[in-house]
Amino acid sequence: MDALGLPILSTGPRALDAASLGLMARGDARGQGLFDRFGRSHTYLRISIIEKCNLRCRYCMPEEGVPLLPKGDLLSFEEIERLAALFVRLGVRKIRLTGGEPLVRRGVDDLVARIGRLKAFGLQRLAMTSNALLLRQHLPALRAGGLDAVNLSLDTLRPDRFREITLRDGCEETIAAIRAAADAGFDSVKVNAVVMAGVNDDELVDLARAFALAHPIEVRYIEYMPFEGNHWGERLRMFPAEAIRARLEEQLSLETVGLEETARIYRAREKDGRAFRGRIGIISSMTEPFCATCNRIRLTADGHFRWCLLDEGEIDLREPLRAGASDGELTQLIEDGLRAKKPGHAPAEELVALHQGAGHFGRSMIRIGG
Repeated sequence: MDALGLPILSTGPRALDAASLGLMARGDARGQGLFDRFGRSHTYLRISIIEKCNLRCRYCMPEEGVPLLPKGDLLSFEEIERLAALFVRLGVRKIRLTGGEPLVRRGVDDLVARIGRLKAFGLQRLAMTSNALLLRQHLPALRAGGLDAVNLSLDTLRPDRFREITLRDGCEETIAAIRAAADAGFDSVKVNAVVMAGVNDDELVDLARAFALAHPIEVRYIEYMPFEGNHWGERLRMFPAEAIRARLEEQLSLETVGLEETARIYRAREKDGRAFRGRIGIISSMTEPFCATCNRIRLTADGHFRWCLLDEGEIDLREPLRAGASDGELTQLIEDGLRAKKPGHAPAEELVALHQGAGHFGRSMIRIGG
């Protein structure tokens, strides 16, 4: 036990064994979530496992690219597993693996299985966000390892536009993989589309029909957010949530279901009455932020703990972990970070000004984790 009465898990280069995990589960007296100064409970951890990606989406990666981490700076699978186990002890109930593109990392199926074992000790849901280009070959192993849900990114149905946005080919494979995922037995399959004015705002209804009309897939439209190097408000402009809904309602009838996590959810029907099997979601991070109910925390691929996607505050957990920090010491760092979480993120214009400031160096979206 450490100074806080928490069981110490080995920092050695091995997976946590069942005995360690059992001790972990029995030793947690709290387990109700990590709270910030404003009473928000944080039960949802997003772990970026790699910064590399096989696409170059304009809203995610600066056009000049980003310097990738040396391999030794990435958290190892053992380190990810240990930190994930600690967060579960502290009340995290949902973990999402992200990148970069998580399926690019060698051995990702094994990591999913490792994290999936935490369901025996409090984890309730394991999900992944992916661009789907490599998904079909991984589907059996991901399901067997305990992956419950996938969010798959696709901003257009047009191959030429796909290449314009991502600087790569792969539109047809992405579409095929999304439909394969719908038949793979996941609890949830969602399609994430970042909406950019004058780029893909004319395809909103087409995307909904392609995936949600005949399949139990939720299609979610996301307001374009400003990150380091993505030219928010310059070459690419946000298409706001209100306009997204109006564009959809030109051809579809929407019935409000309610607010679920970050998205406003709708049931959809064609004007002739045909009901969609899936649902529609609109995520208005910029025009109607969900900060007041935010339950999310993040772990970057290089082991930094972040408490807000759009705030640059972060605390390094990797170096203390590698220096032999106890779980109690790591917990203290995590709690210190949460105490710095603000009631909400800055308005978009302030975020853009920050990113464009002289000498400023922040993280692009790909280096934070999607």
